[in-house]
Amino acid sequence: MMEKRDDRQPAEATRPAGAGPWRVVNRRTPPTPEENPAARCGDPPPEGLLVGVEQFNRREYFECHETLEAVWNAEPGLIRVLYKGILQVGVGCYHLLRGNYRGALIKLQSGADYLEPYAPHCMGVEVGRLIADARRLRAEVERLGPEHITEVDRALLPVIRVR
Repeated sequence: MMEKRDDRQPAEATRPAGAGPWRVVNRRTPPTPEENPAARCGDPPPEGLLVGVEQFNRREYFECHETLEAVWNAEPGLIRVLYKGILQVGVGCYHLLRGNYRGALIKLQSGADYLEPYAPHCMGVEVGRLIADARRLRAEVERLGPEHITEVDRALLPVIRVR
């Protein structure tokens, strides 16, 4: 039996950060705003994001989680993944301060990964710097290992810059 030839442009399997299952998107056309996570990065930050960033920078990671989770849950668009990424980096820092090696590694990684589509900056947040700081902290946690997690230099905890 002969295979049918398909002359169409190959589709690309994509999965935006935080999206559901993999889907096939034909890339002959640019992504729609619904597919482009960074489409709203030029928008001003919502008040809840600014409050969450202040809490993050005060190392109030539990409170930051609660604030950003509310903003994230209320947002139907893909920009919500920005909030989720910041939230998860904060959870990673929270785990680090509590001595949870595995939790710190996982959340610092997933948070930075969720933030990638929004770099270098989004809604005034210097996302690229936050990603770099989260990855630097994760590398140090991993280098020291679970037996020395309490020795991680707290100066490495990220600070979120907003323009």
